[in-house]
Amino acid sequence: MKVTGDQALVKKINKSLILHTIRKHPELSRARISEMTGLNKATVSNLVAELQEDQLVLEAGPGESSGGRKPLILHFNAMAGCVIGMELRVKQLTAILCDLNGNVLSEADSLLQRHDLDDVLTEMKTMIAALIAKAPSTPYGVVGIGVGVPGMVDENGVVLFAPNLAWEKVHLRELLEESFSIPVVIDNEANSGAFGELNFGRGEDVRHLLYVSAGSGIGSGIIIAGELYKGSRGYAGETGHMCIEAEGIPCSCGSRGCWELYASEKAYDLASMELPAYRTPDLIGFAARGDATAERQFSEIGAYLGIGLTNLINSFNPELIVIGGPLSEAREWLEPSMQQMVAKRTLPYHKQQLEISFSTLGSRAAMIGAGFSAAMHFLGHTRVMV
Repeated sequence: MKVTGDQALVKKINKSLILHTIRKHPELSRARISEMTGLNKATVSNLVAELQEDQLVLEAGPGESSGGRKPLILHFNAMAGCVIGMELRVKQLTAILCDLNGNVLSEADSLLQRHDLDDVLTEMKTMIAALIAKAPSTPYGVVGIGVGVPGMVDENGVVLFAPNLAWEKVHLRELLEESFSIPVVIDNEANSGAFGELNFGRGEDVRHLLYVSAGSGIGSGIIIAGELYKGSRGYAGETGHMCIEAEGIPCSCGSRGCWELYASEKAYDLASMELPAYRTPDLIGFAARGDATAERQFSEIGAYLGIGLTNLINSFNPELIVIGGPLSEAREWLEPSMQQMVAKRTLPYHKQQLEISFSTLGSRAAMIGAGFSAAMHFLGHTRVMV
């Protein structure tokens, strides 16, 4: 397939390449950017001047000389604007205000008592408005809102099916853009988490990554060859509804024996033992104080996590799996039984050069990823698809 483009497109691609090179590699000179991108020095100089006019790139003074005049060092202006990253969970709504490079400036959260659209939308709007009010003065203001949701989302920001919320065909992007007149990006929360880990967490410089979000349900973000894989219609990653018990417990999705019934916070409601609490932070507190019931609950969830991970490892052969979401905070009690199950059941060749890690971003991964998706939408990341 031949790829062609007019001069304006070529310029747009080159400008995007330079901007994101500066963003990823601070302390660069124009000459170094030319070396890294393969663009000639005149092109780099002209496009850097435009990025400076756009207030997206700043000069930070002279750098070290390798002989001759000291080069001027360039920085990405992360405070050219702000974005909001939000995660909608089954029992909680969380959000952060970030700069354009994923640095958290403020955060907010609230418990959700109801799932009907009007109530949830009202809470979302209230939280977004409060974070906008807290945004510092920047050249562009709040430039985007990113939202991760626990369900299937199409390319138009429509939540097609979120079984844990009992939502179908909710035009969430349209509803939020009508209220705030700010561009909105909606995606599955596991995809958002994977994007956060890829850019700011354990997944940096990894080409084949699985991000597993374990909280009120389970979802997976799949990175193949450095890019987010969404499947033929954008719905890949609904691994929480992978069947691990053929005649298991009925699930809200209409199937039964789904992975998330046994390896997410849903397991609290299904446990036969009497639990001291029904929220992950509370259970972590009990486990930290040596409560045997809480420790046993996390150990069982860890074992079931390991069963599902084994299926994913044997299917995708990733180099790294990152466990994120609220349950990742219980790593101390989940990990031993999870790793034992993976070691016992995974095919031997698939275990070679495989690492299973817990998120360095913790429960913030989806919010940071959603916010950064909105930032990238504003900055533009133009590339050629062949």
